[in-house]
Amino acid sequence: MSSLLPILGKLILSSGFRPNNITCQRLLRTTNIIMSQDKFQGKSDRFRGITVTSHEEVCPSDQFEGKLQVSLSDWKQNGVRGVWFYVGLEQSDWVPVLVKNGFIFHHARPDRVALVKWLPEDQDNQIPPYAHHMVGVGGMVINEKDDILVVQEKHSFGPHWKLPGGYVDPGENFAETAVREIKEETGVDTEFNSVIAFRHSHNYNYGCSDIYVITHLTPKVSEITKCDREIAACQWMPLTEYMEHPLVHETNRFFARKFLENRRMGVAITLHETMLKIKQFERKQNIYTLGVTGNEPSKANL
Repeated sequence: MSSLLPILGKLILSSGFRPNNITCQRLLRTTNIIMSQDKFQGKSDRFRGITVTSHEEVCPSDQFEGKLQVSLSDWKQNGVRGVWFYVGLEQSDWVPVLVKNGFIFHHARPDRVALVKWLPEDQDNQIPPYAHHMVGVGGMVINEKDDILVVQEKHSFGPHWKLPGGYVDPGENFAETAVREIKEETGVDTEFNSVIAFRHSHNYNYGCSDIYVITHLTPKVSEITKCDREIAACQWMPLTEYMEHPLVHETNRFFARKFLENRRMGVAITLHETMLKIKQFERKQNIYTLGVTGNEPSKANL
């Protein structure tokens, strides 16, 4: 369509018709409308990128490649750097066409796949890789007797006593994950206190790196109702026994020692909820900082 516009202009001039200013303005508006229908609009971002979402700009399959190529040409001329296409299941026939035109896969969700193309040929690709870390939370639930809540999973490499916990759901903070996972696996309601430590390792599930956050919680009840689907055994165990138990691996023993050390010193990594505001941008944040708790250090252990 856009290739016809110069020809249309020449035909108008060769006919002897000389449009006035009002007519020219109307022709320009009409031209802009035609050109806008001939390419994807997308949404601009602050990095000079464009994101096209398939269900928002539906295009018949037989017209897609032509519209894509016109769009890419226009975006290059206007200095767009990264072009994203979020393609839903109903428009999945767009995917091979996008790949044919230089797009690569970036990430996927159950309802759509994201493909991206870096346009500047004189600049290194600055699009970050997709999330390559998974985050899990383990809960160290300690009661007033200094017993710790421990579980054995049904599906594991071998029998061992571990902390209840699991992966963080989208939108959850560490505290929420710990409380939820402990409840799901053991039936015990808890209250979050602090972060004890975290472990960072690589080449875990799906080849991702893995961050495992250890939290300290206080139980609200003592009765256990384990999840029979996931948990083979669950019990309260004296913390001192846990730290020496042959079925507890050294990493968890280390976490237990650090918990006792922090408690003796009267320090903890606690949660502070804040709101980040920069002009129109607002984002709730959860900040974890080391500080002195209300508990006095034990003089016997200083």
